[in-house]
Amino acid sequence: MATAVRPERRPLSGDVHYCGLVPTRTVLLTGDDVAAKRAEILAYFNRSFSLYESLFECLRDDEAFFHRADPLRHPLIFYYGHTSVFFINKLNVAGFLKQRIDPHLESVLAIGVDEMSWDDLDEKHYDWPKPSEVKAYRARTREIVSDFIRTCDMKLPISWDDPMWIVLMGIEHERIHLETSAVLLRQLPLSLVQPHPLWSNICRHSGEPPQNKLLPVKGGEIRLGKDRDDPLYGWDNEYGREIVKVADYKASQYLVSNREYLGFVEDGGYTQRKYWTEEGWNWAVYKHAQHPLFWVKNGSSYRYRAMLEEIRMPWDWPAEVNYLEAKAFCNWKAEKTGKSIRLPTEAEWQCLRALVDTDQPWWDEAPGNINLEHYMSSCPVNEFAFAGGFYDIIGNAWQWTETPIDGFTGFQVHPAYDDFSTPTFDGKHNIFKGGCWVSTGNYAIRDSRYAFRRHFFQCAGLRYVEAEELSATEPNIYETDSMVAMYVEFHYGDEHFGVKNFPKACADVCLEYIKGDAAKRALDIGCATGRSAFELARAFDHVDAVDFSARLLQAPVNLQKTGRQRYTIQDEGELVSYREASLEALGLASVADKVAFLQGDACNLNPKFKDYDLVFAGNLIDRLYDPALFLKAIPARINAGGFLILTSPYTWLEEFTARAKWLGGFKAPTGESFTTLDGLKNLLSPQFELVGTRDVPFVIRETKRKFQHTISELSVWRKT
Repeated sequence: MATAVRPERRPLSGDVHYCGLVPTRTVLLTGDDVAAKRAEILAYFNRSFSLYESLFECLRDDEAFFHRADPLRHPLIFYYGHTSVFFINKLNVAGFLKQRIDPHLESVLAIGVDEMSWDDLDEKHYDWPKPSEVKAYRARTREIVSDFIRTCDMKLPISWDDPMWIVLMGIEHERIHLETSAVLLRQLPLSLVQPHPLWSNICRHSGEPPQNKLLPVKGGEIRLGKDRDDPLYGWDNEYGREIVKVADYKASQYLVSNREYLGFVEDGGYTQRKYWTEEGWNWAVYKHAQHPLFWVKNGSSYRYRAMLEEIRMPWDWPAEVNYLEAKAFCNWKAEKTGKSIRLPTEAEWQCLRALVDTDQPWWDEAPGNINLEHYMSSCPVNEFAFAGGFYDIIGNAWQWTETPIDGFTGFQVHPAYDDFSTPTFDGKHNIFKGGCWVSTGNYAIRDSRYAFRRHFFQCAGLRYVEAEELSATEPNIYETDSMVAMYVEFHYGDEHFGVKNFPKACADVCLEYIKGDAAKRALDIGCATGRSAFELARAFDHVDAVDFSARLLQAPVNLQKTGRQRYTIQDEGELVSYREASLEALGLASVADKVAFLQGDACNLNPKFKDYDLVFAGNLIDRLYDPALFLKAIPARINAGGFLILTSPYTWLEEFTARAKWLGGFKAPTGESFTTLDGLKNLLSPQFELVGTRDVPFVIRETKRKFQHTISELSVWRKT
């Protein structure tokens, strides 16, 4: 079938307010003129910020901000503020900014984007701000970040340790949410959205779809991952190196159109268990799924829900489905054709991507329906032709792959955003590739790697391949991150040199002071990999376990789900030992469900953390950026007669805590030594009385022949 004729793109209704917002290209990290690069980044920031805000102008009134478009996501008021809060939080975490705008908003709007195990979507815990408050916050964020861009230390090329990297992180993060928020708008009732000069500019043509067919793709040795000197910004999971040998295969010429997918629907695909994985069938039954989410049943036919309107079904546009539906469709297609049909792997998709000889930001015009350069919607699957006879190699709709995301060899977590990638390395998040019409910035480049839960909806469809069957794979079940593995070993591993397990020893002391009815609610703040929280649950009805690092929280969450956590520990050089932690072996399996693991900042805790009979902060205070702020806020969270129990070796380092923020460990103006315990007494009295102190030693295994032996002081404070 001939390529679809693409009409000339319509202007944006003459509204100059939106001119220049699209299209935009991501910024190169390289250059030789710092002043020019500052100006370029400042312009990129402002265009991104304004483009994002324009999306929320599509909401008809304030009520729309608070409507839950998806039961597994927050209302749009969260996402409206989340991206601006991200700038302030990350610049503070990275140590490049020493100011906040609104600590309450910066806590409430910080966490809860994906339905991770530690997210809490119970709406009673959220006191959402008004849209006007968020608008004012965003305006102040724009001022602060603009000033930071103009004045921060800067060199070229920009590397991920630089202040400007955090700015780019914030910009590209906002461009991610431009897309995810557009999907949520699409799930709102039409009564809550309104036309918009920019976002109503959807594709207005459709026709009969082409007949799909399989075309050959040459395989070969494929290098996945990019180097740290790549000229484009990247998320941590994009870096590293993996060499994959790909056999020759065939791929569908077009993305699967709505018409092609209709064959699966009309053949009873949603009612036949045989086409679905176990996870997929459970989802289909639970959701009572009968057709794609954005198809609207209209008598015996269907209409199509675009972002801001409902239109006649465009049968030649790509079908938009989640991975579970895409997988079921491929199984159905395989049965009907007698061929080995499946989704491509990430490496197979990259073989196809090699047919595209350009990348954003270097193209003159987007070669596909991507980067908001053509439409504010999908378009016919035969409109954008590429080499090899294929269409939509990039753009129009994301393409699901068979590959669960994991880090490449050499993967490193970015310290300012340790929960971007690593929480998805669980075998439950599949990669999709190619971008869609609303993919901009880093989202639209060749090396972008994004993955979502398999039941998750995005502007995603599928291209199928005929290729050899894939062998069953499991996610990397051994925790190999050396820092995380060291914590898991410290909490759940062997005791050394006769020194008792530190988290358990601390929990045992806590339980000495709690008797009878007082043992209802406890908070373990700075819980790391969670052993002390599980131990406290032996006596408490409920334990909240909070840590700043989502990476560390994965281990106890996995222990809750499966009862075990495998990990490797270094012996010497590249030699490791394989270990397994087991809640059953430790006698903790029966109490594991009494613990809720959540991510949070000890110095800026969500207001919901309150009414505790005991708060335990193990080896935390000398690792906080403002320990006094934490200690001043904690009394309001503890019930009268309750206990605050602290441990610390008082290892004050400016790497973690500015010298002016140390609680002790220095000479007072009188010339006398001023200890941390002195500082604690000053801060905590008269609200707390010091009940007692004791030394608690601990040993950390670094390698088979290297250990750290340290002594913490444990202090017990009773609220008067």
